[in-house]
Amino acid sequence: MTTRQQLEDFYRTLLSPDTYSDYGPNGLQIEGNTQLKTVAFAVSATRHSIAEAIDKNADTLVVHHGLFWKFHGARPLTGSFAKRIVPLINHNINLLAYHLPLDGHAEIGNAATLGNLIGCVEQQAFGDYRGSPTGIKGRLSSPCSASSLQLQLEQILNHKVIIASANENQIINTVGIITGGANSEWHLAQKEGLDAYITGEISEHDWHESQEAGIHMFAGGHNATEQFGIQALMEKTRQQFGLECFFISSKNPA
Repeated sequence: MTTRQQLEDFYRTLLSPDTYSDYGPNGLQIEGNTQLKTVAFAVSATRHSIAEAIDKNADTLVVHHGLFWKFHGARPLTGSFAKRIVPLINHNINLLAYHLPLDGHAEIGNAATLGNLIGCVEQQAFGDYRGSPTGIKGRLSSPCSASSLQLQLEQILNHKVIIASANENQIINTVGIITGGANSEWHLAQKEGLDAYITGEISEHDWHESQEAGIHMFAGGHNATEQFGIQALMEKTRQQFGLECFFISSKNPA
């Protein structure tokens, strides 16, 4: 039987969450069962993912986006927020969340796993949030045009990809990847002389400014670009402990 403490210790060693200055707490956010049999994984702790975890008798839910964020401040346990937390408590389900540690991890991070899927090799740490890398940069093993990379990303992500490019026929050799809401970090790709930048979200001004600066920028959706790291963590968990694990997908188009 695997204990909650063993799972926490494994993630602490693997992800080094204490080395990150994050937007919220990493690790155990809600305490439930001490003995574990079934672990659910999802990008975000939402009413949908929590209901699915309960329906499939999970005793633990592990997510990338947890429930507590510094930008929310102190919040009363009422309304829609309570409807997320109370079911977890009533069903004695652990909630563990790993945000930046799962973004920038060199092996199973969101950026690294997406990079592997597009054939990005010679990966190195990329991005810097208060001293910690948040993504990867590297070289495409098969250089391709910007329009071809857009189509490849759409197939991998199963999501529409917005492209900002002054010339979609231009060949891309090098890319930087920071998944999720890192739309303004294309400046780092420009600074490091990369051809392209891949992230989840894009703003109106970044669409103009990135291509004007000579960077091909791709935005494939926040949820869509961050679905692979949590699944890689699930596989690591299954291999380490032999627990029953399952992934809960989200229909979030953003």
